[in-house]
Amino acid sequence: MAISQENVKLIFGLKVRQLRIEKGLSFAQLSKQTGLSASYLNEIEKGKKYPKIEKINILSEALEVTFDDLVSLQLSKKLAPLGELLQSNLFKELPLELFGIEPAHLLDLLSNAPAKLGAFLSTLIEISRNYGLRVESLYLNMLRSFQEMHDNYFEGIEEQVESFRAQFFSMNSFPYTFEQLEEVLNSEYNYQVIPKGLQHQQELKPLRSMTIPGDAPQLLMNPKLTDAQQLFTMAKELGYQYLKLSPRPFTSSWISVNSFEEVLNNYKASYFACALALPENTIVEDLKKFLSEPQFNADLLLNILETYQCTPEMLMHRMTNLLPKVFGIKELFFLRFSTSNEETFKLTKEMHLSGLHNPHGTALDQHYCRRWASIEILKELRNQEEQKQDGVKCKVQRSQYVNSDNEYLIISLAKPSNKSIGQNSSVSIGLLITPAMKKKVKFHNDPAIPIRIVNETCETCPLYDCHERAASPHVYEEAQRLNAMRKAVDLLTRK
Repeated sequence: MAISQENVKLIFGLKVRQLRIEKGLSFAQLSKQTGLSASYLNEIEKGKKYPKIEKINILSEALEVTFDDLVSLQLSKKLAPLGELLQSNLFKELPLELFGIEPAHLLDLLSNAPAKLGAFLSTLIEISRNYGLRVESLYLNMLRSFQEMHDNYFEGIEEQVESFRAQFFSMNSFPYTFEQLEEVLNSEYNYQVIPKGLQHQQELKPLRSMTIPGDAPQLLMNPKLTDAQQLFTMAKELGYQYLKLSPRPFTSSWISVNSFEEVLNNYKASYFACALALPENTIVEDLKKFLSEPQFNADLLLNILETYQCTPEMLMHRMTNLLPKVFGIKELFFLRFSTSNEETFKLTKEMHLSGLHNPHGTALDQHYCRRWASIEILKELRNQEEQKQDGVKCKVQRSQYVNSDNEYLIISLAKPSNKSIGQNSSVSIGLLITPAMKKKVKFHNDPAIPIRIVNETCETCPLYDCHERAASPHVYEEAQRLNAMRKAVDLLTRK
């Protein structure tokens, strides 16, 4: 695999740094010998500058190596473990700068203990292979880390949404109509919106939408979309255009993932769509009213959905933007579970702020706890469908974890999905019950809210009297067996 020009610079800078340190030279001393400024030498070592031939000759003389040795991509024995890392294009795939990491600094760290850190990286790669982690899983995990770094609130996008709103709409004209969004897409960006565009595309039946790019882009939508889903789809497309986001996916669901930048831009467009549908200055007042009630009032939450003509997932996402920023509630998580039957429940989206909260996704083939509100509401939704009832369901619960002091207030929403474009899904937001949270959420101790003892998975759960159990606790029992063996060995050793 060819090494990119960026990595050529990194290798050169790393070799210069290693030689300078081996000779005990400071930047000032090497600068005096070569006539190159200390700042320029620093830029070389960071992999940001690649000197011209005459300057490389000067450096090679000062560092007492040949020109060919200095420019060669062949690494010394000490730096050899970095070769495979560089050839893997890690620095091209991972957006290190977003997380405040300079590639040169990472290489510097690796070069100081290459054997140990190289083994550590190899271990991580092997773990990912054994658990079947795909590159898109890596990118989505990185996105969640990026969201956590910013408390999932992006002021720049919020400001651009308000600029867009002021340019195209009356500030108080929400909820927007299909015709309003279609007009902007058509007049400003030359789009053709085709509400039934995927009607006859059998292979694309699971998709909600697809965009065909070009001078006159086409937005093809699934005819089974609800009004709220149509509005979100068009608002997201406006986000791509107004924010000038590229690269980007052209399908509503991931078919292939090409880069982290693509994943990040998809998130930014979704953020734009949610912020456009649920304006911060108005939705905050609605949330204040909801949170200040002494008893949990599901009708207030459902009324917000009706007022803004948004999907349950849009509302929950918007709450994860605003609860940390406006209300100071930062210890929370968001979950989306999907199912096509009552036996299999998949965690299809998650986000955690201020640490990894319970529950969270697992790569293991285990059964998530059936006592979670997120799963119970899906079971109730199935009963609602059998009775031919429609509408959004709302469920609230306080979850206390086995062998943990953590307790969460869980709010879940679910609405029947059209089977031709997806499974039934529930979306939930979980708030860690803390003194700060209690001050903002007045109904946190509403006696009408059920309290349930829960665990992560059935396989790891010690609650033998659980009627909802979907699998035996064999992982827990094996851990107990090993613990008993350790105690026996310790006892005999002490004797």
